[in-house]
Parts: sequence; structure tokens; C-alpha cells
Amino acid sequence: MPISPSSLAQLPIRRLTVEDLLACADLSENRGWPREEHKWGLLLAAGTGYGIDDPSGTGLITCCVVTSYGPGLAAIGMVLVAEQYARQGVGRRLMEHVLAEAGDTPLTLHATPNGQPLYDQLGFTETGRAEMVRGLFTFTTPAPAVPVRPATAEDLQAILRLDREVFGLDRTHVITRLPAFADHLRVAEEDGRITGFAAAWPNMDTHVVGPLIARDPATAQALIASLAAATDRPLRTDIDVRHAALLSWVKENGLDPIASNAVMVRSLPGLPGDWRRRFAPLTVAAG
Repeated sequence: MPISPSSLAQLPIRRLTVEDLLACADLSENRGWPREEHKWGLLLAAGTGYGIDDPSGTGLITCCVVTSYGPGLAAIGMVLVAEQYARQGVGRRLMEHVLAEAGDTPLTLHATPNGQPLYDQLGFTETGRAEMVRGLFTFTTPAPAVPVRPATAEDLQAILRLDREVFGLDRTHVITRLPAFADHLRVAEEDGRITGFAAAWPNMDTHVVGPLIARDPATAQALIASLAAATDRPLRTDIDVRHAALLSWVKENGLDPIASNAVMVRSLPGLPGDWRRRFAPLTVAAG
């Protein structure tokens, strides 16, 4: 039996935990997204999930995850509303709750074309775009000969320092989860100094490349090629469109564009850090 709009508006919003992972994955599937249980596990452990339980007693009618990087920034992702509750104000109510919880903390998100009008209304501004590409890597156009090797436990502190320098904020609580989360973690090194790092983590039938932090496009290419050589799965990644040369190179090597999302911020003129060395995020959770 359909629930009335007034009753829908009274349903409580609660914090989610890792115990809600399957319910979140079910909601992804309900909206035609991949289940992405591995990614949900990371997001719910490293971030704060919000959701509304289905009054029928099974699952969720909406959810999202907020990953905090301290008072300087928080990232919103995986904003989902069940198909049967779409276009009834549920998503807006959840987002308004998240904004209230965030207070003065600036926010960022990747917006799909469907979600962007709501975010525009809530005070987010588009500051860039990211292109999602996917495919079997062909090695048609070789990467530059930049030294790349598997990361070791001894590299973690150097990775954290480089990530903070490039990202502009402390992501220790997320980056330290990479060795367990990713199947492959690589570093680029020159004269004993780490100049970039990248991970490939399993997601459905692909390996997702991210984060990808590199001194220059040549280093980014070498890191991607090293990760591609370590897997027989298709690769998927999201690349800032300002990195046109890297996008062209991955397309020459078999990765095709499958989506373009707006990078949006609220209460900031743009993202902190150095975008010239930030090629792909750890996870993209568009809404």
C-alpha cells in the first residue's frame, strides 16, 4: 500500500553502519546501479551513512554516505532513492538533513545529470567535470618508462605525505585502508623519492583505478599501465577532464567513455589541493 507524502515526511533519518551494507547494495541494484558491495564496505567504515528505513520493514528507501576530511571538506556520495519513492521529496529531505549535519563544513560531490538540478538548488556549484572510462586495457600506446613498483608497508608514510600535499587535506583514515581494500597498490619512484601512487580495487567485474596521484601525466600513465598488467579484468576510472592527454591515452588503450559527471562544491570556490597532480579519486560516488 502506498505511503502518503505526509507520512513519508515523518519517517526518521538514521545513521547507517556496516551492518546496513547489503541494504545499501540492494538499493543500488533497485536503481540500476551495480551492487558495489566492496565499495559500500569501505564507505560505511570510513564515512558516515544516512538513510531512511522502508516502512514495509525491508531495506532502505534512501541513503547516502558522507566522508569527512576534517573541518575543511566532506564528500557526499551514493545518494540513492528507491524507484517507488522517487520524485516525492525523499532525496531532497535526506540532502537537507546532511547539509544541516555538516554545518559550516564545505561539501563536494560528483553529480549525475539527474541529480544535478537538486544540488544546484541546494547551493552547490559546478567547478569541473570527470569522465568515467571503462574497458580492457590494450597496451596499444606504451606508457613512458617511469619506474613503478608494488608498494610496501614501508611506503605508507611517504604515500600519506604525498596524498596530503596533493589532496590538500588529511585522508589518513581512508588511505590507510588501501592495502586491505585494493588488490594492487603501486608507487612511482625516482632517486628514492615517491613521485606518485595508485591503487586498483575490485568492483563487480572490473578493477577500479583510484586514487591516482602523480607528479605528471607520464607518471600517471606508468602507474595505470603497471596496474593494468596486474589484472585480466577491465579497468574503470574517473579522470578530471582537464587531464586531456591522459584521457586520450587511456582511450587509445581500449577504455571507452561511459559517463560524465559534474564535480560540485558548496561553500568553497573550488576543491583544495593541486588538481594538476590529482588524476583520479579514491572512489566516485555520484548521485
